[in-house]
Amino acid sequence: MSDQPHILKKRFGQHFLHERGVIERLLRAIDPQPGERFIEIGPGEGALTIPLLARVGTLTAIELDRDLPARLNAAAAGVGALEIVEADALTVDLTALARGQPIRLVGNLPYNISTPLLFHALEHAHAVRDMHFMLQKEVVDRMAADEGSKVYGRLSVMLQARCRVEYLFKVPPGAFRPPPKVDSAIVRLVPLAATEIAYGDHAVLERVVRHAFSQRRKTLHNALSGVADDDTMRRAGIDPKARAEAVPVAGFVALANEVAKSAVQ
Repeated sequence: MSDQPHILKKRFGQHFLHERGVIERLLRAIDPQPGERFIEIGPGEGALTIPLLARVGTLTAIELDRDLPARLNAAAAGVGALEIVEADALTVDLTALARGQPIRLVGNLPYNISTPLLFHALEHAHAVRDMHFMLQKEVVDRMAADEGSKVYGRLSVMLQARCRVEYLFKVPPGAFRPPPKVDSAIVRLVPLAATEIAYGDHAVLERVVRHAFSQRRKTLHNALSGVADDDTMRRAGIDPKARAEAVPVAGFVALANEVAKSAVQ
């Protein structure tokens, strides 16, 4: 392995965590235990990978940059069993990687594809115990927002309908190399058990929420034209004159269930 510093690649959105205090705080939040099945998305140079590996013994890392696995393997030597999957995380079957164990996902997600990665992880939520991700703070604010907030939107509803979302702490730009132009934050997502999921059809919920927030300044009567009529909204306990940002997650779930019910009648 070369002793030269890794050349950062803008196309991968690389900002490598290096601040020891942030890493220790993140490890305390994750609380890894020996034998747990961890998968890390975007290990970079291993700032979190190696101390995490030391605690759990085995770890799978998904890395797209082919220049990094040799460095990671060298750093992991004598620490634990590190498996590196060289692939775009968006194409990886996380359920298959679980190998029958509940998986704990961690990662410093590239800002340019963070939302698609979140939804990809949710597709495998049945196999996931929890997720701890570092993202742009603005994205985490949207993920954890309550109704009435200016940043409450489609991402908030779709994630909170499927997970418990908890904003943990902010991470300043100086904790990374190179420093990004924005603050970052750590978020914890815990998928709901099947018995806790209140909606029946994910595609219907996605359609309702997408249309509701596509024209935020319009009332739901207008925004949901062709998706749900006023009577359907009222049966779900929603005022058709309301705007999307005023409706809680439970309201959208109830509306999606009413829409799905109407479709089969």
